[in-house]
Amino acid sequence: MGKPESRKSSPGGGPVRLALRYYGKELLRLKGLTVPAMLLPALGNIGIFYIAPLVVAKLVGRIAGGADSGIGPMLPYVLGFAGVLLLAETLWRVGLHCLNRLDALGIERLYVIGMDELFAKDAAFFHDNFAGSLTKRVLSFASRFEEFVDTLTFSVMGKLVPLVFASVVLWTYEPLLVVGLLVMIAVTALGVRPLIRRRQALVDQREEAIARVSGHVADSLMNMDTVRSFAAEHREAAEHRSRVAESRRLSLRSWDYGNLRIDTVVAPMSVLTNALGLLLALSLGAGEHGVEAVVVAFTYYSNATRIMFEFNQIYRRLESSMTEAAQFTELLMTPPTVRDPAVPEPLLVKGADVRFEKVNFAHAGAKPLFEDLDLAVPSGAKVGFVGRSGGGKTTLTRLLLRMTDIGGGRIMIGGQDISRLRQAELRSLIAYVPQDPAMFHRTLRENIAFARPDATDAEIRRAAEAAHVTEFVHALPDGFDTMVGERGVKLSGGQRQRVALARAILRDAPILLLDEATSALDSESEVLVQDALWRLMEGRTALVVAHRLSTVATMDQLVVLDRGRIAEQGTHHELLAAEGAYAKLWQHQSGGFLDGDPAGAGLT
Repeated sequence: MGKPESRKSSPGGGPVRLALRYYGKELLRLKGLTVPAMLLPALGNIGIFYIAPLVVAKLVGRIAGGADSGIGPMLPYVLGFAGVLLLAETLWRVGLHCLNRLDALGIERLYVIGMDELFAKDAAFFHDNFAGSLTKRVLSFASRFEEFVDTLTFSVMGKLVPLVFASVVLWTYEPLLVVGLLVMIAVTALGVRPLIRRRQALVDQREEAIARVSGHVADSLMNMDTVRSFAAEHREAAEHRSRVAESRRLSLRSWDYGNLRIDTVVAPMSVLTNALGLLLALSLGAGEHGVEAVVVAFTYYSNATRIMFEFNQIYRRLESSMTEAAQFTELLMTPPTVRDPAVPEPLLVKGADVRFEKVNFAHAGAKPLFEDLDLAVPSGAKVGFVGRSGGGKTTLTRLLLRMTDIGGGRIMIGGQDISRLRQAELRSLIAYVPQDPAMFHRTLRENIAFARPDATDAEIRRAAEAAHVTEFVHALPDGFDTMVGERGVKLSGGQRQRVALARAILRDAPILLLDEATSALDSESEVLVQDALWRLMEGRTALVVAHRLSTVATMDQLVVLDRGRIAEQGTHHELLAAEGAYAKLWQHQSGGFLDGDPAGAGLT
């Protein structure tokens, strides 16, 4: 997309221009459909609204001039009238056939582009935006293409192209007719231009309010269990009513502005234009063209000024489609902070050792967490990371996955700087199990196979057995084909962690990254899963974040992180003998948890 534009653009500026570029690219890409879709209905309108009345005007002119009466002399005019209408209808049908395909193919492509753009965003982007709001925006970005193209076809091209034809015909009668029509249209356009700019600012406020409504709805629905557990339905409903009322207020303000301000300019000018046309037509009635000129001039002026009468409706449709599309493109104007390199290095799997070299990192707006952090994890080693909340354990895993980028230094895997690799290739080396495993609203089988979609059913079942998923799968209504619900709500926390472990086992990656992977398991299940994990770790580099120290006591090395620095490093027995920070943590544990943080919450 080139250099990102400023979000501080004027109303109708950056995001709208970017949306127009996306839509314009689709129209150019599908130009074989765009040209007939937009041109043929316009030609059909010429036949219906301008050529057919011209035939009638000539017929009336013959009658008024005292031509021979009877059906015979008039029949060619009647047949011509019918032929013009039939041809116009044919042009319309062919044009609509092309338009339907243009809309469908354009929407399909924009849906794909929208998701591709979102997939390119970094993790921080999704932390800062409601899923519901993003869903609405990306769907509107694609679906509004239909309204945009249809409005251009029927209301803009469908009226402007016939206006050119009308101007040519009117010129043959009297050039002053054309001058008067175009001057009145131009004056009207100049009069409403500043009003349109003000209206756009009101529309931006309206769309932001609508986005806030959709975001709150999504937030409430996704956390309905929490809402109910705190008996907060009335509070959330009141907040929803407040946001909806604000959306209604801003919508009415933008609509009333168009109705009371823009239309008060357009409507009188349209009336004046028609009156001027009638006056000029009557002045022509006494000339060589007689009543024929009166009929043509009056009819053409009436048809041409319809674009003035309908200006507000046309503008509102274009405005609505482009504003909603711009709600999405506005998200694209701040580029992702984590990007693939312009010229990525090929992935060369020379080993699975991990090195943090002089790594610096700070969360946005916070003090530095890591400063010149050095850490080496040999290939095949099993290293546990422990320490109190805020030490940087989870942040370390996210940096390794390039969910966010470091501020300085290097992170190496197998001797390669991970910032020089494609993100997808980097993550193909890692099997990751977070402390809060994400589940898709899909079947249990699909959730496990997400790690490797080409896995056979036998491989999926072996991974499920190794993670002890099979111990509860038979109790589910449809076994492996059971839908687990949004975010896996039909499964317990321990069951979700077992599914996440099954994914990691199926992934079969050289590096295993576990962030509190057994925190939601009961003691009996943990013993079983720990055995599966140790088998999984064999021959792999394992980095394990644990709050429950017994989980990592038998690791090759333990790293104690304290406020972003390595406070201690060694085996479990070495660190106990040193009687330092680790020994104090071990002594303070009660039932495997650190005092003051029994749930292991708030890990970073």
